[in-house]
Amino acid sequence: MQEQYNPAALESTIQQRWEQDKVFKAVEDASKDKFYCLAMFPYPSGKLHMGHVRNYTLADVVARHQRMQGKNVLQPMGWDAFGLPAENAAIQNKTAPASWTYKNIDYMREQLKSLGFGYDWSRELATCQPDYYRWEQWFFTKLYEKGLVYKKNATVNWDPVDQTVLANEQVIDGRGWRSGARVEQKEIPQWFIKITAYADELLQDLDQLEGWPEQVKTMQRNWIGRSEGVEIEYSLQQSDEKLRVYTTRPDTLYGVTYMAVAAQHPLATQAAANNPELAEFIESCKNTKTAEADLATIEKKGMDTGVRAIHPITGDLLPVYVANFVLMHYGSGAVMAVPGHDQRDWEFATAYKLPIKQVVNAETGNNDLSEGAISEHGIVMNSGDYDGLTSAEAFEKIANWLEQHNVGKRQVNYRLRDWGVSRQRYWGAPIPMLNLENGESVPVPESELPVRLPEDVIMDGNNSPLKTNPQWRKTTYEGQPAEHETDTFDTFMESSWYYARYCSANFNDGMLNPEQANYWLPVDQYIGGIEHAILHLLYARFFHKLLRDTGLVNSDEPFKRLLCQGMVLADSYYREDDKGGRTWYSPLDVEVKRNEKGEIASAILKQDGKPVQADGMTKMSKSKNNGIDPQVMVDLYGADTVRLFMMFAAPPEATLEWSDSGVEGAQRFLRRVWRLVYELVNTGDGNAHQNTATTPLNTDQQELRRELHKTIAKVSDDMGRRQNFNTAIAAIMELLNRLQKAPLDSGTDIALMQEALDAVVLMLAPITPHLSEALWQALGHDDDVIFAAWPEVDESAMIASEQLIVIQVNGKMRGKINVPVDATAEQVEAIAMADENVSKFTEGKTLRKKIYVPGKIFNMVVS
Repeated sequence: MQEQYNPAALESTIQQRWEQDKVFKAVEDASKDKFYCLAMFPYPSGKLHMGHVRNYTLADVVARHQRMQGKNVLQPMGWDAFGLPAENAAIQNKTAPASWTYKNIDYMREQLKSLGFGYDWSRELATCQPDYYRWEQWFFTKLYEKGLVYKKNATVNWDPVDQTVLANEQVIDGRGWRSGARVEQKEIPQWFIKITAYADELLQDLDQLEGWPEQVKTMQRNWIGRSEGVEIEYSLQQSDEKLRVYTTRPDTLYGVTYMAVAAQHPLATQAAANNPELAEFIESCKNTKTAEADLATIEKKGMDTGVRAIHPITGDLLPVYVANFVLMHYGSGAVMAVPGHDQRDWEFATAYKLPIKQVVNAETGNNDLSEGAISEHGIVMNSGDYDGLTSAEAFEKIANWLEQHNVGKRQVNYRLRDWGVSRQRYWGAPIPMLNLENGESVPVPESELPVRLPEDVIMDGNNSPLKTNPQWRKTTYEGQPAEHETDTFDTFMESSWYYARYCSANFNDGMLNPEQANYWLPVDQYIGGIEHAILHLLYARFFHKLLRDTGLVNSDEPFKRLLCQGMVLADSYYREDDKGGRTWYSPLDVEVKRNEKGEIASAILKQDGKPVQADGMTKMSKSKNNGIDPQVMVDLYGADTVRLFMMFAAPPEATLEWSDSGVEGAQRFLRRVWRLVYELVNTGDGNAHQNTATTPLNTDQQELRRELHKTIAKVSDDMGRRQNFNTAIAAIMELLNRLQKAPLDSGTDIALMQEALDAVVLMLAPITPHLSEALWQALGHDDDVIFAAWPEVDESAMIASEQLIVIQVNGKMRGKINVPVDATAEQVEAIAMADENVSKFTEGKTLRKKIYVPGKIFNMVVS
């Protein structure tokens, strides 16, 4: 064994051995319990960032720990390879998205390997490969046959620069999240999958997910947004048409003072036909923010259409406004406005001086309508025959009246909308549909799948190569001319089933091999960022139910346990120029001095020695140039040091603050472990492997062995049940401090040290696998640590033979003594009285009273 710890040489050698021996290749084995551990796969952007490293280290530690529990572990890796960034990079670098993507995959694969992650690389997939998206296309055609896929015109967020549809979450302050262009509202043909058909099941099955954070389940419940209400039909004055609205508050029906419709509503379009001013207003609404959070805060604007709706009970005439806070794709695109009891309605009514009526007296809270709407339920008022009823009672009675008079019906609604999967970009899986000359659309025949995406293209930044390539676009269907759909799938499609494809990644005869899929699924541990809590996880849950209903899997949910890791933060530094612009510098290029509190006292740029300004800890990003390149850290300190720091610096769900001193501290700890093993190995004692459980031990040796097995018990619980890896590492560090002070004077001392270091190496093995592999061999073991079992707790070792008792005289502590755990009060008294310090306070005095709290305190009252 070398005296010095040299991670660079050590890690590459061990990684080569793992790869050569294929130690992480997973094979189905019905005789063993399986454990499928999966971290969300990365987009091949070019380089790993520290967020990746944290995510994948967490998963690798879980996977390796489960392997040591005797589980048959699957941990695969692949690439979420489609998407708009590749197109933008291809335009910028004058290359094709495919070649850019494959080059990035090759580089990032090597980065992952350099960190020692235990992946089954034989299952590697990339979503941009035809043998992957072929089955996605096949599945889409099957969903079409089942009536779960349809095409319709839809109003979408349109980015005029990137020429693509954006989800609401991708619209930030009215602009595209990537291009920064002002987003427009545009109506175009879109393909949809009926996720709403599974809304109830998606909601109910959240109760099965006991291993998911409550926060994530709540976010999904709110996104699905089940509500019970009434659809009410309003007649229109001097018209046979009806205006239908849905409300969850029929108890406030008497408080309706106006109606509001979306700019795209047919009624608005009709009204604008002869009203240029209204038409201009509707056009301006195209740039309205569409995220619900934005709608709550934007200035409420509208215009009277001149149309009047008739209140279904009172007969009152209600003005119908076009309003910018009503969206066509939510509900019916129309709302009955109750400004007394809805804040958005109140703000609009206040701005346009419309009546505001109070029809519910809140039982708690404020009833002052001058300050805002009263949203609480309470006692109904100003509502005719329904006065004095509770909101719940009025809901039922008014709903009954509406149904009896055929102007309303009870209805369960969902906030969730069908999944629009069309994207107007090139670098994605082609949607496998053909458009015929008569306007119909039909699925591509199964024999013609996959519809391959041409990879040798030139990106001009304006049009999709699919739209400008008639050779690819034009085809035939049953002898008649047809055109391939030029839209591609939303990339959430690929990430919604990749976890299942890993189970049979090399299966060529179908989307999944059910036997393999049902052995591994569901995923036992899924790890990824909280930013994917809604869309990705909801779509994956939906897709899994579709796979189940197609007979490909037999489970209801894809992921048993979910861990959402926190972000990685780093210090950021800048200099300001004369015009107020900021130039940002990498933390690696800045020399920092800190005060005794650890705060930054000064910071200078290493290159010129001049000061830079500190901007505090922020999320690692390109914009602030404060991302730390993982490869630089691996080259400097080794993969195990980086892995250890990532696991120790913060709990998994918390944000992690990058710290050079923390990384250096992690390496110092590993050097201490190495040094202690080196010292033991060089004692040359042949009795190192004797069984200390059956060897007579003195008091100090018993205490050391007790601490060892208490540590094993704690680390086992922290690593498994609690997933508090930072506290597990802290416990190992405390044990190491104790071991460094332990003697090596006798054969029993050495045997006890061997037992302890064996356990330390095994407990560190999931976190620092390279170091542990080398030290395991150095400690005299013939097998590799990757095949070793997790250390077992010796319960008998944790049973103390002695306990510490605090001795008090007249309530004041006068000493501490060790007594047998089964000592009586009389025995404790005798030992205490023999203590020199205690006797000073009792000598010559009369003992009036004795108070003994077993295992804790013995108090003597004397006078």
